[in-house]
Amino acid sequence: MKIATFNVNGVNGRLGVLLRWLERATPDVVCLQELKAPQEKFPEQALREAGYGAIWQGQKSWNGVAILARGADPVEVRRGLPGDPQDLHSRYIEATVHGITVGCLYLPNGNPAPGPKFDYKLKWFERLTNHAAKLQKSKRPVVLAGDFNVMPTDLDVYKPERWIDDALFRPETRAAFHKLVKQGWVDALRKLHPDERIYTFWDYFRNAWPRNAGLRIDHLLLNPVVAKRLVGAGVDREVRGWEKTSDHAPVWIELKAAKTL
Repeated sequence: MKIATFNVNGVNGRLGVLLRWLERATPDVVCLQELKAPQEKFPEQALREAGYGAIWQGQKSWNGVAILARGADPVEVRRGLPGDPQDLHSRYIEATVHGITVGCLYLPNGNPAPGPKFDYKLKWFERLTNHAAKLQKSKRPVVLAGDFNVMPTDLDVYKPERWIDDALFRPETRAAFHKLVKQGWVDALRKLHPDERIYTFWDYFRNAWPRNAGLRIDHLLLNPVVAKRLVGAGVDREVRGWEKTSDHAPVWIELKAAKTL
């Protein structure tokens, strides 16, 4: 089974890129972030014609998350993180797909930091961590996938000294990520490529893509039940070089079939 996450940066404006990648990569499950489309403008029909069922939580102009399943309809479990009923941002959706619980998330950017946006980022991270702890207790196979807006280590950022004061790299943000992982989550890409400099995002500015001045901010975290099935992980970085593409590239994992009794 192949599970991927892709911050599409506008699902309608990048629909051609998304459909081209889906046809080429044929992932079984896809988590999308930054739909930038209200609920009624999500391209459900185009995706269904491409072979994918979908659930989504849209939001006009900003945010938005979706889960796609090849040849199936994801069974929605939850939309939105618990812990703050006043938070109306479309940043989290959860479903059961092919026997796996999949949480698709778009963690707040948090800049400028310090400030209210950074405070919101850390509070959202805390809510995610609390919910993730409950998912761990369930003993079901669980994958948390999406744009976490954090570079966990120096290896995950081009010229880390330039990012010291950025909300994506501040000590508080990295500490929050490591606190989450310590619950027992496996960072899939880093598990299979422990020392490799791999990026998932390249800014549109400052010639970042040609210079490979990137960041690794899109992650797939696996609980121990599903981590035992991990056999592959990578980034479809060539997608970042396509015309009218996102500033992120798709990130994916491959899982071997679950053992049956």
